[in-house]
Amino acid sequence: MTRVLVLDDEENIRFFFTEALKKEGYDVRTVGKGERALELFGEEDFDVAVVDLKLPDADGMEIMKTFRAQKPAVPVIIITAHGNKQIAHQALSEGAYDYFSKPFELEDMRVVIRRAAENARLVREVEDLRQQMEESRKADAPRLIGDSALMEVVRDTIATVAESDVTCLILGESGTGKELVAELIHLQSNRASGPFITLNCAAIPDTLIETEMFGYEKGAFTGAAQRTNGKFEQADGGTLFLDEIGDMTPMVQTKLLRVIETGDFHRVGGASSVRVNVRLLAATNKNLKDAIEEGSFREDLFYRINVVSMPLPPLRKRPEDIPILVNSFLAQFNEKYNKSITGVDEEVMARFLEYPWPGNVRELQNVLQRAVVLERHETVTFTSVPEMIGGTPSTATLSLDELAGQSLPDALKQVRTRFERVLIEEALERSGGNKSEAARMLKISRVNLHQKINEYEIENGNTSRE
Repeated sequence: MTRVLVLDDEENIRFFFTEALKKEGYDVRTVGKGERALELFGEEDFDVAVVDLKLPDADGMEIMKTFRAQKPAVPVIIITAHGNKQIAHQALSEGAYDYFSKPFELEDMRVVIRRAAENARLVREVEDLRQQMEESRKADAPRLIGDSALMEVVRDTIATVAESDVTCLILGESGTGKELVAELIHLQSNRASGPFITLNCAAIPDTLIETEMFGYEKGAFTGAAQRTNGKFEQADGGTLFLDEIGDMTPMVQTKLLRVIETGDFHRVGGASSVRVNVRLLAATNKNLKDAIEEGSFREDLFYRINVVSMPLPPLRKRPEDIPILVNSFLAQFNEKYNKSITGVDEEVMARFLEYPWPGNVRELQNVLQRAVVLERHETVTFTSVPEMIGGTPSTATLSLDELAGQSLPDALKQVRTRFERVLIEEALERSGGNKSEAARMLKISRVNLHQKINEYEIENGNTSRE
């Protein structure tokens, strides 16, 4: 039921509002003094407030301002005496929803209040929807897994960096979670409702990275059939994360520096400048100071992107987080592959705690994904763990019991498939998810590797941002 608060010192006006609005199905509260109106407005929820500007004990304009300050979603309608339209217009400029003059027509008053009530309802629905979306976004937001002191420092730094709009350089080895940290900074910032766009500078050929970043105009080159926005335009109003920025070519570094300094750029083949409002986050696993000395990275760009530096600890520096990560990944892959692995054998866990994890959390994730797929026991044993971590080469074989009822050609095909999948997963683990490097290890083409990844539905490491 719509609730209306009416403040007017004239008793006959209050009676008029009560009778007229009750017939409309409204719940009406009327008061004659400003102080009492302020008390009721603060204590109870109203959908609409009606305030007379001329009161013997209070200034109706100030009452209206107080209502608006306390509950801006509640529309305030003002009543003004005949001839005081100038004051009414002033009230509108201060935030009043509408006004009507005394004496007023009953139907005019009903229309104004009905519209105000409808407006209040729509505002509430929008706010409720916004809160639901915010709660959903928070529930779906990625998490930093780990309770170690090092991870608490990372969380605190994320919260601090997110409060400002400065450029941040995230440092860490491959697989430590640089993209995840960048996304968390974005989600905790005032740009959270805007886009979060990523660009891996190492994964884009030198000839294409400029068009990826800045876009291109129609006809800029052969095959440019229409204008295409680059990552900077896609990130307008939000955050652009440049991963592996240390692999960016000197020419693109120069153009990036100009965007940071001026906020605008030219699309490839374009004559006019494009202006964007983007927060820039960058990451690298390289030592940029060494790159500066070698002449492969611009010193002025380094200082532009390194306003705040955020190092991420490798997994070997926080082994106490390994059991927590293991449980999290097991739950994730049990659900994905409809398995029910309950945990990790004590011997395997002991090896996990000793192993240096050169691929960091991404490598641990891939190892556990493989284990969930291959393991035939309730817990992860060495039979499903890669040889380099303590497993044996037999992890890709099948037992006679598993092959029972199959012809030899079918059994060999099944063994080959499992072994091939294991080799691809190990190559991806060792390369830190770099498909080109993994293809070189396997001595196959990158296209062939992509086909195998899709065929076996392998999570290739790039999906992990831990």
